[in-house]
Amino acid sequence: MSTAKVKAGQLWGKSKDDLKKQLVDLKTELGQLRVQKISGGNASKLTKIHDLRKSIARVLTVINANQRSQLRIFYHNKKYLPLDLRPKRTRAIRRRLSKHEASRITEKQRKKKTHFPPRKYAVKAEA
Repeated sequence: MSTAKVKAGQLWGKSKDDLKKQLVDLKTELGQLRVQKISGGNASKLTKIHDLRKSIARVLTVINANQRSQLRIFYHNKKYLPLDLRPKRTRAIRRRLSKHEASRITEKQRKKKTHFPPRKYAVKAEA
């Protein structure tokens, strides 16, 4: 059993299988410490529960980050991205028309613009 804190820097280089194995080990150790807590175990061991929970969180963070990066590579040139991989922005910005959509004009507007251009006036300035 590893009672030392897990360093996040060491986790990034590990493979997915190693991370899963380490996660299982940490969870079993946490379960054992919780049983000891109920049965009135040593106080010094009970303080390790906090460190174990944080270590589990670090391992899960690395696993999820690796998974997201692999998904980003997979969906790189696809037409659609999963919602959680899209940029967050604000709700209003996400629903706004794209620049291409906003610049489009209808055939009727195009004809009106060509046949009835804005008038140009030559105003004589008084001295």
